[in-house]
Amino acid sequence: MELQGKIKLIDETKTFGNNGFRKREMVITTEEQYPQTIMIEFVQDKTDLLNAYKVGQDVKVSINIRGREWVNPQGETKYFNSIQGWRIESLSQDSPDASGMPPMPPADAFEPANDFKEEDHDDLPF
Repeated sequence: MELQGKIKLIDETKTFGNNGFRKREMVITTEEQYPQTIMIEFVQDKTDLLNAYKVGQDVKVSINIRGREWVNPQGETKYFNSIQGWRIESLSQDSPDASGMPPMPPADAFEPANDFKEEDHDDLPF
């Protein structure tokens, strides 16, 4: 599944337990008739995916919905759901991440070739 929205919050990576389980949470706000504020967690090596993003960016996040059952000490069964992100991409057109190419410098950033000689135009070997 995928969710699209604007990043509202990116939390720090937190480490839990003796095994070093890592988790990082982000919150996006969907842009629809009734916007939703949705928390998405990234775990283990996926926590690093959020390093390239900042609050305010429009993103598309690929997610999995996870569910689990837990029986408390009183014997009552409880159910929990979580939304886990596994890929994120920018939807901003001005971001280098959107096209995979760095932005092109303006034409006036290049110096003109003043030492061009007419006889140099055909020096290619083919």
